Amino acid sequence: MSHTPNKPVVLSFKADTGLQKALSSLTNRSEFIRSAILNALENTCPLCLGTGLLQESQKSHWEAFMKSHHIENCDDCETVHLVCDHNETH
Repeated sequence: MSHTPNKPVVLSFKADTGLQKALSSLTNRSEFIRSAILNALENTCPLCLGTGLLQESQKSHWEAFMKSHHIENCDDCETVHLVCDHNETH
């Protein structure tokens, strides 16, 4: 099967009844689903790639990284972020 660049390809997925009912109320399901998938891909964690879990082999890298970094809340936007301890002024 060949694919022509920029020509839309039809994809399908399974959905439970609740999701199907929610999607059926939308005026443009395809656009909504495209936007949701693109948004999810743009905001995927670079470490776990969206699984929410680190692989066993990633844990040792994470632990080494955290020896010189820490997690804190931003006072301005109130989101959690990583801070490099080498850049901190004490």
